[in-house]
Amino acid sequence: MALSDIDARLHAKFEIHEWRHASAVLLNDFPDEWADVFDVLSRFVLRKSWITVGGGSKSDVSGWIDRALTDKGWVEKKFATSIVVDEIATQSPTHKVDCFKNKVGLEIEWNNKDPFFDRDLNNFRLLFELRAIAVGIIVTRCDELQRVFDSLGRGKSYGNSTTHMSKLLPRLEGGAGGGCPVLVFGIKDVLFDSAT
Repeated sequence: MALSDIDARLHAKFEIHEWRHASAVLLNDFPDEWADVFDVLSRFVLRKSWITVGGGSKSDVSGWIDRALTDKGWVEKKFATSIVVDEIATQSPTHKVDCFKNKVGLEIEWNNKDPFFDRDLNNFRLLFELRAIAVGIIVTRCDELQRVFDSLGRGKSYGNSTTHMSKLLPRLEGGAGGGCPVLVFGIKDVLFDSAT
């Protein structure tokens, strides 16, 4: 298994990268969860109204993906973790995962500050080491979408210091996720629907 085994329809819509054979782990060991992710991403369309309307606590992009996965039984998950030494437990909190199901964690980073990638990858690393997750997925945006944002007069809202592929890949390839297999989907400009 390799990235080439991911359906060509997703390759047409997303820039896809992986760390530590994440595609093989997901497609072989978690086929039901992969089917959920595939269905949601294959139906995803980037609506113009989601870009032109001002932000809030959660973007419409993140909200749509969250709801679509929630409908399939995924949940937002915070893990209660601790380290025990000589029967003394010390809390070791992790950050909540946006969407979780059966040892698969998925984070949506549409337009946050780029250090959120550090948080997500470190969280995946720790949860993988604790055997709480087996594979992590990050959905973000491709750099090429900046042209769309600029054309809509929203370029400053999606600046260089926010979450996009060129901010994620150096962290991923530098091993920030540790041993956790990570699969990344970058939203391409072909998904932009100017009519909605």
